[in-house]
Amino acid sequence: MISNHKILDVIIIGGSYSGLSAALSLVRFRRKVLIIDHHQPCNRFSPLSHNFLTRDGELQTDLSKTAKDQVLSYPGVKLINAKAVAGKKDGDIFIITTNTGEQFKAKKLILATGVADEIPATKGFEECWGISIVHCPYCHGYELSGRKTGILGNGNLAYHLATLVYNFTSDLLIFTESKADFTEDQLLRLKGHDIPIIEVPVSEIRHKNGFISNIILEDSSQIDIQCLYTTLPFRQQSDIAQQLGCNFTDHGLIMIDDEQRTTIPGIFACGDNSSLMRSVSKAVYSGNLAGAIINAELTEEFF
Repeated sequence: MISNHKILDVIIIGGSYSGLSAALSLVRFRRKVLIIDHHQPCNRFSPLSHNFLTRDGELQTDLSKTAKDQVLSYPGVKLINAKAVAGKKDGDIFIITTNTGEQFKAKKLILATGVADEIPATKGFEECWGISIVHCPYCHGYELSGRKTGILGNGNLAYHLATLVYNFTSDLLIFTESKADFTEDQLLRLKGHDIPIIEVPVSEIRHKNGFISNIILEDSSQIDIQCLYTTLPFRQQSDIAQQLGCNFTDHGLIMIDDEQRTTIPGIFACGDNSSLMRSVSKAVYSGNLAGAIINAELTEEFF
């Protein structure tokens, strides 16, 4: 195992928008920062970024490259391509080990590790995910306006999505894949807006280059639609927070306070691993805040 005996100010695990935003906040205060990233951002399936002021509609790859170039132009910051696999605390110092066997130490730790969506095995689903099967009307709704649209889901989550998506198209239907689980009031409202409910499970999503052409149900019937909204279950991409004893919410997110602190002193979390609102703007904000609060703590501890 290779050990780096130099104690850094901050280690950031995750080099996407929240991690890079945290780094920028810190390096502009001349902090010594290490970013550990293994290139698995949550939004890698979506080619474009929307609803982010000044960069609306930009390619995700271009946005990410610009962010990295700007952050890494500062002295005192380094990004390594590796996966953080173990973390422990020795007194007031955090020790992070990577899959390459390297070990790094820092006074503070930021978890910008993101989450991983659990993509169903339905034929064609993965190829369409992030292109014509999406999770967020705020990120994708405007571009998908006016198309024949499906909601894949049941109960309150599916109803909530339907209320939002109806702003973009009235040609809407819901695939519950089992007996519909809506309240009487929800059923009346859906019926009032002429939104059909289909309870037969989906067996295949036919598409061309990720763009849906139609849905095949288990009874072999075919329904032509052009896009689909759904909410997928997810898991934490990293178990470092669990290893270090951080608490989690009922949704499986890292528990944080209003200043991005976890329940373990010295550990902060930002981005999708600690927020149900998954957007580039929220990730950038939460990373910037985490960096600023850590800098304040380091300043107070030193001065």
